[in-house]
Amino acid sequence: MMLSVVICTWNRAALLRQTLEQMTQLRVPSGVSWEVLVINNNSTDDTEVAVKLFQTRLPLRYFFEPKKGKSNALNLAMKEARGEYLLYTDDDVLVEEDWLSGYTEAFARHPECAIFGGAIEPWFEGTPPPWIEAVLPLVESAWAIRRMERARAPFTMEKSFLPFGANLVIRKAEQLRFPYDPSLGPSEDTQMRGEETAVVAQMLGAGVKGIWAPAARVRHFLPKARQSADFLRGVYRGLGVISGRRMKARGESGFGSRVSLRIQAMWGELKYGTGRALGLPAVWVIGLRSASMAWGRLEGMQ
Repeated sequence: MMLSVVICTWNRAALLRQTLEQMTQLRVPSGVSWEVLVINNNSTDDTEVAVKLFQTRLPLRYFFEPKKGKSNALNLAMKEARGEYLLYTDDDVLVEEDWLSGYTEAFARHPECAIFGGAIEPWFEGTPPPWIEAVLPLVESAWAIRRMERARAPFTMEKSFLPFGANLVIRKAEQLRFPYDPSLGPSEDTQMRGEETAVVAQMLGAGVKGIWAPAARVRHFLPKARQSADFLRGVYRGLGVISGRRMKARGESGFGSRVSLRIQAMWGELKYGTGRALGLPAVWVIGLRSASMAWGRLEGMQ
């Protein structure tokens, strides 16, 4: 079996070095060959130098994608990959030593599935603010976290709980039928996200089967800049924009919908302000999420 590990990167050479260093510790299962594709999405730092440091330590293949946007880099990777399965992760992730084994075992047990997702634990820079621990179960998706402490065996993937690109596998044969949307995904100009979840939701809707493999675990870096209410607001507003565009396409952007969203936004802001004043993070984060999503939907309807 041939596997292709895919890392798309933009101006994070220092973190990328840590990610690649951790990959040198991976245990490769018997009968498995692998490659690591690093897609440089028009970086201006020393990303290429960082990759060259690992040319003799990892089975690396390096590509440069000049078009802005992670989706463009992902589309290049899926065409260039030689593996039967594409194992996606990020340039700010540390994979566990048994990451490959966790997935190859799932492939063998579930040949009917083409989508696989694994656990994503937080890797905080420094000591996070105390409120984060209290709200993490409520907003872990905003940080692309997928904790699975209670899951011991694989379980079926559903649209209500999708994997993130930090720990996602798609069989190449199916992936080629579902390219990534260049209007989604972070780029130099925007932090709009949702490129991977949009593809997975589309695939599941088309009847492609997916399953979770909790044993395939990684840790996702959360810098200080993301450990803030402002970051959460930006993420949820971006998700709201995507939702608002879909509502508009379905003809649901009329006057009544806009009024309802404005009420939701103002009520959420009130809940956010009250919760912060009273020091109740589990209250204010719900208000923040509701308000931000509503403002984003209004923006997306324009």
